[in-house]
Amino acid sequence: MTAIPTPISPGPSNATSGDSPNVADTNVVRTPPLKIQGIKTKAVPFIRDSVSWGGTGRWIEPFVGSAVVPLNIQPKRALLGDANPHLIHFYVAIQCGDVTSATARTFLEQEGERLRRDGQEHYYQVRERFNEHGDPHDFLFLNRACFNGLIRFNKKGYFNTPFCRKPERFRTAYITKICNQVQRAADCMAGKEWEFVCADWTDIIREAREGDFVYCDPPYAGRFTDYFNSWTDDDASRLEDCLKVLPCRFLYSMWSENKYRKNERLHDVFSDYEIRTFSHFYHLGSTEDLRNEITEALVMG
Repeated sequence: MTAIPTPISPGPSNATSGDSPNVADTNVVRTPPLKIQGIKTKAVPFIRDSVSWGGTGRWIEPFVGSAVVPLNIQPKRALLGDANPHLIHFYVAIQCGDVTSATARTFLEQEGERLRRDGQEHYYQVRERFNEHGDPHDFLFLNRACFNGLIRFNKKGYFNTPFCRKPERFRTAYITKICNQVQRAADCMAGKEWEFVCADWTDIIREAREGDFVYCDPPYAGRFTDYFNSWTDDDASRLEDCLKVLPCRFLYSMWSENKYRKNERLHDVFSDYEIRTFSHFYHLGSTEDLRNEITEALVMG
């Protein structure tokens, strides 16, 4: 497993929550600076209440995505992986101070003004620049200026989500909101031993040891896929088998049912496990009819 260098920010955290692995302030849900399809922000209280762990080992996530869960659980030690290098690079940049609230504000004010002036032409210039250099500030801008916050990459690994058609998107209040999210992410990571790695989920999960806790939120088979997060039934089967033989406790996040069908496979495979459910509304979709309520499941192992 090849790890991306991850300097740990020194000093105590300025976050409002405590150091408990189950988070002292359970009334606060910290929204991450990146939006991503399938983000679990609304499910954070449900996930947090389902974690039964002493915090003696590492919090392990093979599909860290937006990082919304570790930013709210706030473990002292964590191994956080994803197959998408841009997600990992972004959080490493926050961790080592290359992306800060101040640099994000300066960048978004500058690029936001150009977007207001030049519209979609500027958006596509930034997208081309990002696909060439992979700068995390460009990634943040694109994530907030693209269509519906959809992070999508083609087979060449190029970000290809179109413009959201809102050239005046980066108003002062919106920039401040994003910068506050960057600052809170930095505060959450400060003084903690969090290792971010770009790797296949199998490389991450095999690192689990007794005393660790594994949280798995893989892509949903049959739903959105792209170059970095494609997911098949065979992948799901392999992950299910791995979870059942882990030397530690785990939570497995998967859809349970929607208005069209029920995930019978999930309930069959984990019939001997406790399964908790939570319903919420997904706002990701090109039209209203594609934005439906879904019932999420947490398998408790």
